[in-house]
Amino acid sequence: MSQPVRALRILAGTRARQQLRERGLAPADVRVIPAAAGGPKGLALNPLDQFLFGDWLPQSSQTVHLLGASIGAWRMASACMSDPKAALARLAEDYIVQDYPHAPGKAPSARVVSQIFGEQLGHHFGGREAEVLQHPRYRLHVFTSRGRHVLGREGRLRTPLGYGGAFFTNLVARKALGHWLERVVFSDARDALPMPLDDYRSRQVPLDAANLAPAILASCSIPFWLQAVHDIPGGPRGAYWDGGITDYHLHLRYARMSDGLVLYPHFQPSVVPGWLDKALAHRHKPSASLDNLVLLAPREEWIATLPNAKLPDRNDFKAFGDDLKGRMSAWRRAVAESQRLADEFAEQVASGRAVEAEPL
Repeated sequence: MSQPVRALRILAGTRARQQLRERGLAPADVRVIPAAAGGPKGLALNPLDQFLFGDWLPQSSQTVHLLGASIGAWRMASACMSDPKAALARLAEDYIVQDYPHAPGKAPSARVVSQIFGEQLGHHFGGREAEVLQHPRYRLHVFTSRGRHVLGREGRLRTPLGYGGAFFTNLVARKALGHWLERVVFSDARDALPMPLDDYRSRQVPLDAANLAPAILASCSIPFWLQAVHDIPGGPRGAYWDGGITDYHLHLRYARMSDGLVLYPHFQPSVVPGWLDKALAHRHKPSASLDNLVLLAPREEWIATLPNAKLPDRNDFKAFGDDLKGRMSAWRRAVAESQRLADEFAEQVASGRAVEAEPL
């Protein structure tokens, strides 16, 4: 009988690989957990998230910084709740059942999507802001992209014009994208991020009860799919969009941390800097900034066993059309199958033995 396909890959930077080889991976080693943008792909990480935050990390006591963009911000904020397993399970179900009124054969309007999605976040976090912001160990950092100049306000003409300029400017240099969009991180004020944000035009704003939900909504607001969120309390005035535009996979200067490892549950083996870099393969390569990073990703051969031989993604909304039950069924099956990622990670770290990781 053939062996079942392994689901999990573990990849790591040079310094992290050496540590894993010498003494394995323990919960106390983790200082930072990033969570990427990527829409429905993040559903495949839900069982792994539940294991990490519900079972594994509670075995340690150090402060852990949770960094999130787009669905990653929703995931990390849910992990800060008093029952992270329940909160993360609810996130997955809420994401799966989302449905937006629309005319036959047409996509729902950005106004409708923003309104309904904002209400959904309100149900998830409303009245529980203190629970998220006062977690004794976790420090939440929500990444958003704030428009500058012509993108300072959303508009029927100025938004496509501004993003057109951003696209071509980004082809020249990632840092030049900062002319159009700046990274604004809404951060837990109790502890500073353990790495600098000097790789790109950035500013930080204290995270509080008034801006938690607007910041998460902004971090999830894909241009043209959702409306921008304007003038978030405590932050500079302007239009805020999806944090993945500036920080698609949060490729930050982690190696400049003073201690600890970065544990990165991810849906692919590469860490792409910005959303506009998706087609720029030369920017997908690992850098020295990831030297202390451990990345957990699904294997391609395991992904091929999922419905439609792929992770859930945004194209499914179009592919399934009005077949809501069909999409929901496929996504639920993908989440259920993803329990394999959590089980294999638990097996790797259970004994404290050395962990062999692939190079990034």
